[in-house]
Amino acid sequence: MSFRELTMTDIREVLRRWAAGQGLREIARGSGVDRKTVRRYIVAARGVGLTAESRLDEHVLQQIVERVQDRAVPEATEVRKTLEALRPRIEMWLHREPRALRLVRIHELLVRDGHTFSYTALRRYAHRELGWHERRLTVRVDDAPMGEEAQIDFGLVGALVDEQGKRRKLWAFIVTLSWSRYQFVWPTMTQTTRDVIEGLEAAWRFFDGVPKRVIPDNMTSAVVHANAQSPTLHRTLHEYAQARGIFVDPARVRKPQDKARVENQVAYVRERCFEGERFVDLCCAREHAERWSREVAGARTHGTTRKVPRQQYEQHEKAAMQPAPCTPFDVPTWSKAKVHPDHHVQVARALYSAPTQYVGRVLTVRLDSATVRLFSGATLVKAHLRVGPGQRATDPNDYPPSKAAYAQRNVEGVKSKARSHGEHVGQYAQRLLGGPLPWTKMRQGYGLLRLCEKYGAARVEALCARSLEFDVIDVPRLERMLKSAVVVETEAKSSGKLVVLGTRFARDATCFATQTKEVAE
Repeated sequence: MSFRELTMTDIREVLRRWAAGQGLREIARGSGVDRKTVRRYIVAARGVGLTAESRLDEHVLQQIVERVQDRAVPEATEVRKTLEALRPRIEMWLHREPRALRLVRIHELLVRDGHTFSYTALRRYAHRELGWHERRLTVRVDDAPMGEEAQIDFGLVGALVDEQGKRRKLWAFIVTLSWSRYQFVWPTMTQTTRDVIEGLEAAWRFFDGVPKRVIPDNMTSAVVHANAQSPTLHRTLHEYAQARGIFVDPARVRKPQDKARVENQVAYVRERCFEGERFVDLCCAREHAERWSREVAGARTHGTTRKVPRQQYEQHEKAAMQPAPCTPFDVPTWSKAKVHPDHHVQVARALYSAPTQYVGRVLTVRLDSATVRLFSGATLVKAHLRVGPGQRATDPNDYPPSKAAYAQRNVEGVKSKARSHGEHVGQYAQRLLGGPLPWTKMRQGYGLLRLCEKYGAARVEALCARSLEFDVIDVPRLERMLKSAVVVETEAKSSGKLVVLGTRFARDATCFATQTKEVAE
């Protein structure tokens, strides 16, 4: 008779027939158990004091089984003794850092050292005694409470021709609610952070609610630095989570069991939703996926819960969800930018100014559809309204006071400042910058203001009045005249020949009249 492991039912049947007075042969024939095995169980039953009149309960039955199976441990073979002596060495190789040796290589090294056991004996020993390739025991984790958790994942589901006629991979962003198993599918061409946020926003609209926690894997669009205890989220996704009042709890690296509710749905979505389908564009694929999520995946009887996910969600879980958002989320983009010597940073092919003290430093830039914000650490440095590519947003207050006017190329500002130095200086600036191309004379306008600062407004005012009479509108010539006048005054003052006049002309105005007063009358 071939070997057959006995069950408790088989053992109970053997003892029941023995108590009924049947012999060994009859018991063996009626129960299908070998006669020698029957004899061992009967001997064990007598050993624990069991008689035909005794009641066979679970405790007595367990004692009989222990007596039969309590056999002497066979003496270890020479191969077993050799492997026990080599155990520390084998364990060291199997757990070597950074990379463990393969068991085949370990056998080769031991054979080279003179040991003659087979690879099969080594594999059997490593498996039984050292736990090599032993499947780890697991526990079944309870489902999260209603409205508590949604697990998300990307899965490759096919291909789609884009607007340029290029065949590209089609991904499905899957959101599964852990309690009800109700799921939403969002097709996309890429796996960026913007795609993750757009998929979540579409899911909240589909569910008409928001869970308290989202569990992604360590996709680069969600997690910057993976860590089992303190992962670093992508800054944009972190801001989105704060705006929507949810917590993001990434799974551990290479631990798909941390999000098993969505992990095992990727193949189901690919086979039942996308295979055999043809889509005109991405919009068509999204409409199909949303309809399939509601009418097929949501209406089936789930294989694990044996419930209909959509009914479970609408009747029970939806009341525990947070309210769905009413306004769309403006997805920001975070980056780094250096403040150049011209006081500007370049963001999205446009220029934005920053204060002087940040020139040469690298700032953190937050860009959304309407604004651009510059941060130094946690400090907001500057905020601008967003402009188009090739344009510039400049705040004159970011420049030093002496440079702001030059940077802005403000013609009216130059004229106004010139008028503050004198009437004729203002008229001179008006004549200088009043032409059809004032930009070509801006440098001379700045030069006129510098002359007032260098030589004094009174001197420049007098010289401008004289130049206007002779229609001489040339700032470099004014500068040469002022330099010559300063040299003459300096020499005259040093020789004592300088005469200070109280009026503009030495003679009275009547000296220049062509007719006498009496004749004029």
